[in-house]
Amino acid sequence: MIIEQNPQESIREYVYRFLKVNIINLELPPGQSISEQEVASQLKVSRTPVREAFIKLAQENLLAIIPQKGTYVSLIDTDQVEESTFVRQTLEHEVIQQACTCFPAEELFQLQSCLALQNLCISEKNYYRFFELDETMHAIIFRGCKKSRTWEMLQLMNAHYNRVRILSLKTKEFQWDQLLKHHQALIKAIQEQDIKLGIKTIKLHLNKVLIDLEYLRKAHGDYFLQRKQQTFTMTQK
Repeated sequence: MIIEQNPQESIREYVYRFLKVNIINLELPPGQSISEQEVASQLKVSRTPVREAFIKLAQENLLAIIPQKGTYVSLIDTDQVEESTFVRQTLEHEVIQQACTCFPAEELFQLQSCLALQNLCISEKNYYRFFELDETMHAIIFRGCKKSRTWEMLQLMNAHYNRVRILSLKTKEFQWDQLLKHHQALIKAIQEQDIKLGIKTIKLHLNKVLIDLEYLRKAHGDYFLQRKQQTFTMTQK
């Protein structure tokens, strides 16, 4: 998936963003080999920013750099998924209560606009754009509660969690309507200041990742880290 470089970002920032987006959206699937030279050639950049991006992504546990063997996209770590779910549940439980107490009209309008675009994504079967709009909705709720930095902090630990969400959207298209209903209920709760509905809905919404996880591990076992065996499946290009 080729993405355009933003005018304000450096080559180093662009290469990092390009790789991270493609890892998260599974264009670079878990276990696939990846080389500095191939990425540099694809993006028409030198190897230096690619190497720097590799190091940063390895620090984020999205790449595994194995001496004498090569670099591979990290397998999905279910421990990290479960920890991210715990943190999100804990924080969003509190944030949704605040949102249902007092929420700016402008942010509410933005939530409604996101919902309309999600409907369009379903009709066009655009799972990745649907995911982006889902992320945008949660970011707007945090921003409306003056918790934007908290949302940014969450993003630092959500990579493995988000790969599961993307895999679920790709694999279980029939559940998109269910996610849309969750979003509708969240907006209704905020609009009507219904804290009980907001808490109930955010719990259902975030628990869905853990419910999907068991099915996805069976259907796509080669994408997931098997801790008992401590194995790493490597797929050559």
